[in-house]
Amino acid sequence: MFTLNERLQADTRPVIDLGLCRVLLMNNRIWPWLILAPMREGAVEIHRLDEGDQAALMREISLASRVVERLFAPDKINVGALGNMVPQLHVHVIGRTRADPAWPGPVWGSGHAEPYEAAEAAALLERLGEAFQAAA
Repeated sequence: MFTLNERLQADTRPVIDLGLCRVLLMNNRIWPWLILAPMREGAVEIHRLDEGDQAALMREISLASRVVERLFAPDKINVGALGNMVPQLHVHVIGRTRADPAWPGPVWGSGHAEPYEAAEAAALLERLGEAFQAAA
């Protein structure tokens, strides 16, 4: 059984479940920001996943990166697994542009946050779901 961390639940909206990961949209419209949470109870670190799950995670990170690139055409895609605030293993895939308010610094702790309006989030979730289906 897989349980998503309560902070991830509060800060995101579900997009799609892939083979290993649940893909989530971070509720911050400033950046195209996806989070991949491997659906393995107790997963904390990438290197502690078995080799099959490690390979699957890399494929799914690549898939998410391609989706972000295709839908948003960022200048750079940042990928990171920090886990300092949320110990459950999760990987951030964030589209960055030179014009974004935190560029070239990290998005974490930048103080820039703007939640999606409900209709905007619903439309984006639909686009993301379609893009993942088409790219898989």
